[in-house]
Amino acid sequence: MKMRRMGAVVLAGGLSILASVSAYAASSSTTLPPPDPTAKNLTPYMIQLRAFDACLITQSQLMGTTREAVHTPCSCYAKGTVNAMTKDEIQAFRDTGYFNDTARQKGLHFIDQCKLKRPF
Repeated sequence: MKMRRMGAVVLAGGLSILASVSAYAASSSTTLPPPDPTAKNLTPYMIQLRAFDACLITQSQLMGTTREAVHTPCSCYAKGTVNAMTKDEIQAFRDTGYFNDTARQKGLHFIDQCKLKRPF
């Protein structure tokens, strides 16, 4: 049980770092980070969980509040964005570990719709 918790903490930490890099990449004109090999076999639901976790971290920092306070809007964002993605966009995420340009535009739409702050 203790090892399972430790694994979850390590995974969450890795996802938060990935989320920070992805959020930075979304707002930057610099080159993108190298592909994330852990994204290769993710299901749409798992991609949604990554987007949700990244949103919790980023939005709680941007809004200066707790993760619990942005839980509902981040759930709205993650579900909306991933459900709106095409098969090609899902595959692009699996190939790279971050949203491509068209999926990023959908994400920005849901950031606005779900009343979150844009990260740039």
